[in-house]
Amino acid sequence: MKRMLWLGLVYLLLAEPVQAQTQSLAGVWQGVETDPNEPGITWPALLRVQNGKGESLFGVLYQEATGRPGVTVTFQVRGAATPGGFRLEHVRKLAETGATPGSYWCDGAIQFTYNASEEMLTGRAIYDPVDNCDYGNFTLFRIKLKSAARVPAGAETTIRVSGRSVRWYSDPELKNPVASGNEFRTRLSKATTFYLVQNFYPTRESAVVPITIQVGAPVMAARPVPVPAPTRPAPQTPVRPAPAPALSAKPVVLPTVLFKVSTAELLPEAYPALDQLAAELRARPSLRLRVAGHTDRIGEPQKNLALSEQRAGAVKAYLVKAGIAAERISTIGYGDTRPLYPSPDARNRRVEVSEVQ
Repeated sequence: MKRMLWLGLVYLLLAEPVQAQTQSLAGVWQGVETDPNEPGITWPALLRVQNGKGESLFGVLYQEATGRPGVTVTFQVRGAATPGGFRLEHVRKLAETGATPGSYWCDGAIQFTYNASEEMLTGRAIYDPVDNCDYGNFTLFRIKLKSAARVPAGAETTIRVSGRSVRWYSDPELKNPVASGNEFRTRLSKATTFYLVQNFYPTRESAVVPITIQVGAPVMAARPVPVPAPTRPAPQTPVRPAPAPALSAKPVVLPTVLFKVSTAELLPEAYPALDQLAAELRARPSLRLRVAGHTDRIGEPQKNLALSEQRAGAVKAYLVKAGIAAERISTIGYGDTRPLYPSPDARNRRVEVSEVQ
């Protein structure tokens, strides 16, 4: 999205049908736009893409002008999959800073090609022919886990990710660096979340990508198993499930309880956390629960408010089906008023639970 002079027009185009490939291309892509006709000038870019209703693509494209502090733009984009990638079109300008009289950003359409091995997008922009707007070239990368998501406890293991100029941190505030590059060799004794960023043309909107590594049983050397002499069976102690996370009056986010876009349909990964929550409610019969629903900032605020209430209701319905009395659970919806992450982001389509005192 090169920033040029003269007045600009928003280029409105309808989205095309999408193919099944879009699922693998949703995410946060970071990189740069260049123009062979303007050597030495760059426009760092951050592209957030999600699957829309009917599996169409939508998202936002943020860019800065290198060497011109405070000159930025954010566009809403949408499009469809194509063989080997996808095509996005600029819908409307959401925000702009540093504008001067007669200045504008080029807009049009971008055709991206996807490289799965490197998690890289190469894009060719064709802009509306206003003044000297013509073409632009994009190179974008995303961070994605490329090694196993579960490792043996205590074993030395290598965690591999995609991305360009990756930096690893142990905290979301990025105060404690632990590694750099696409590989990190370590030993883990418990489930651990790392927070990764790309230093490839970073912007003020650069995303922090959490990568969680689960830990399984430690690897044990194989040993002969002796056959014990027959003995009287010892009394067995009932096995109890692991306790659910402690609840409090302060809202607690259930990070795996997420929903399909624009619906109140729970994703399958939500079920274990809800089963665990139901077990805690059964173990504490006096506990009353409040479920709060939230949405992403995509769509109309009134529709988002209704959708958030439906999502809270879906969680309540699941718990009631699991044997929890309906009167022990209250619900509320906040719509898109309390996002935790820049939109669009699936983690904003969430629920929070808290004790009712």
